[in-house]
Amino acid sequence: MSSAPWLVVIDAQRIFADPASQWYAPRFAETLDPVRDLVAEHGDRVVQTRWVPPHAKHGSWIPYFEQFPFADREQHDPLFDMVEEIAELRLPYTITEPTFGKWGERLRDIVHADAHLVLAGVATDCCVLSTALAAADAGCTVEVVAAACAGSGDEAHERALAAMELYAPQITVRR
Repeated sequence: MSSAPWLVVIDAQRIFADPASQWYAPRFAETLDPVRDLVAEHGDRVVQTRWVPPHAKHGSWIPYFEQFPFADREQHDPLFDMVEEIAELRLPYTITEPTFGKWGERLRDIVHADAHLVLAGVATDCCVLSTALAAADAGCTVEVVAAACAGSGDEAHERALAAMELYAPQITVRR
């Protein structure tokens, strides 16, 4: 295992930054400076992720998209683009997944098994939480940077951080 950590910027996309979106994370803009600082700290060891809807809806995704039809679009819809502040950083790696959790084969191929991951992004109470738990289960050391994450609301953000703190020492929250 390499001791140098990898930064994973989770889903810094328009769908979470736009106040008109049903998935707007109210403190999204506040994460941008901390994310930029983390990018500078990690150099070329940075992966950004994008959430896109699955091509074929099956199982629990069927009622999910019945509840959130606004997000059922083509995967290249501009709503799923990275926000300009992150896109202009020209991060070295991008993975796109139709799942909330981003830990999987594509991310593992870049960072390798048992990596030390530093997580930032949105939403703390969905994609960040899902990624952290799966990565820790797979043997990764996970650090979540609270100031670089935004939730669907303040209470949800704090509850997600508290849940992840229960997984210490596999998951730590940097406050």
